[in-house]
Amino acid sequence: MPRASVREQIVDAAFEQFHKHGYNACGVKLITDSAGVPKGSFYNHFESKEALALVVMDRYGQTRHLEKLQTPKTAPLTRLRDHFDALAQDIVDFGYERGCVYGNFSVEAADHIPAIRDGVRTAFDLWGNAIAAVIREAQDAGDVTTTQSPETLAKFLLNSWEGAIVGERAAKDGSAFAAFFTVAFEVVLH
Repeated sequence: MPRASVREQIVDAAFEQFHKHGYNACGVKLITDSAGVPKGSFYNHFESKEALALVVMDRYGQTRHLEKLQTPKTAPLTRLRDHFDALAQDIVDFGYERGCVYGNFSVEAADHIPAIRDGVRTAFDLWGNAIAAVIREAQDAGDVTTTQSPETLAKFLLNSWEGAIVGERAAKDGSAFAAFFTVAFEVVLH
């Protein structure tokens, strides 16, 4: 099996370290040590830690179970529930110790690093648009009777989801996720 390129080793290590420790706690040395490459090789592939963080956000987006939102022949609200169930399982699988990279970066770096802020905004917009499309389908099918726009509902769900992750990192017992699912699917998307 061919060995991963140095760039990919750095991205893989950064993905793991940023997700585990957050943006601010990860220096270039921690990332390159984790990748098993010399620190100097980092700058052969990335202009800055911020540039690497944007690559990590793109890769993280590929792990957000967006495919569950497009499952053929499945009711829209079932697809939406399956999407959030899969995301919740990811958090549980990490022992409630890792949050969402987008949320973590937003809290840690978006206020003072414009590139991170723009990357997080773009990521949330893409995710929100995918959710809004499913909500629109559910509204068109008569499964969601609310008069709120799909975009407003999607933004509310994403913000509520991020809050539920924070709650779970503190409680570590499933209660914040249970509250999210109850309110989201039995009240908001009614």
